[in-house]
Amino acid sequence: MKIAIRYFTKSKKGNTKKIADFVSEKLGVEALDLTNALTEKAETLFLINAMYAADVDKEVKEFLKANKENIGELVNVNSSASGSSTYKAVKKVADANGIAMSEKEFHTPASWIFINKGRPNEEDFKRLEEFLKQFKEAE
Repeated sequence: MKIAIRYFTKSKKGNTKKIADFVSEKLGVEALDLTNALTEKAETLFLINAMYAADVDKEVKEFLKANKENIGELVNVNSSASGSSTYKAVKKVADANGIAMSEKEFHTPASWIFINKGRPNEEDFKRLEEFLKQFKEAE
């Protein structure tokens, strides 16, 4: 199975990057930011992103549109301080671009100022590791 990992963050906290690095380590695939286009077909693309102003950022939308031909199935992995998942927002973009999106999703709270201090934490990463096992076993 060909897996790719792309992430987008504009936060100074680094929560999304920490999650991307963890996914990279567990799947044995380099995590790259969205400035790196998909140069070949990815059977599974792990898109690691966060909620900004109740939506996903325009860079995420532009990446999906520009790379739609090279995405087999999209798996959404996300965090937010608000507690809201990006799944619906990402699915809307995926559907508009003819990208198959997995119903499987990982979402975790993230810290921001004084909200969700210390998140994602060790327990969140344990949950993420369990989530990723289903994809390792599918190889």
